[in-house]
Amino acid sequence: MSLVPRFFGRRSSVFDPFSLDLWDPFESGNSPFFGDTAPLARNDATAIANTRLDWKETPDAHIFKADLPGLKKEEVKIEVQDDRVLKISGERKKEEEKKTDKWHRIERSHGKFLRRFRLPENAKVDQVKATMENGVLTVTVPKQPQPKPEVRAIEISG
Repeated sequence: MSLVPRFFGRRSSVFDPFSLDLWDPFESGNSPFFGDTAPLARNDATAIANTRLDWKETPDAHIFKADLPGLKKEEVKIEVQDDRVLKISGERKKEEEKKTDKWHRIERSHGKFLRRFRLPENAKVDQVKATMENGVLTVTVPKQPQPKPEVRAIEISG
């Protein structure tokens, strides 16, 4: 537990300046004053609300992968906001309950999720592509090629 309260959000990684999760004051375990209360107040939506993503950088692109089992591509929304903020959001609807059904266990999560990432300056935000296969969302953001450093020979006089 951190000694410093979290008021305005939390980073997925302390070492990643580009990832910033949205702060939700109603999310269990997100109180800046009481620490992690998640074991006491966990609800069904927390698992999908805390959707985990992988972000890797290759020489040609930034690649984001998210496990979204049971979601269709129509239930996921991908946007680029404010010039360089990648926003991935969606919702898994709760299954309709019929009065004749008798539930023994409900463990699958439901609810909305939202993740935002500030893309580096070398990202080509106008060429973002996304695919969804077997419950895995892959978002590819191409990179601008690195300019080759100009090497100039200097003649020695004298």
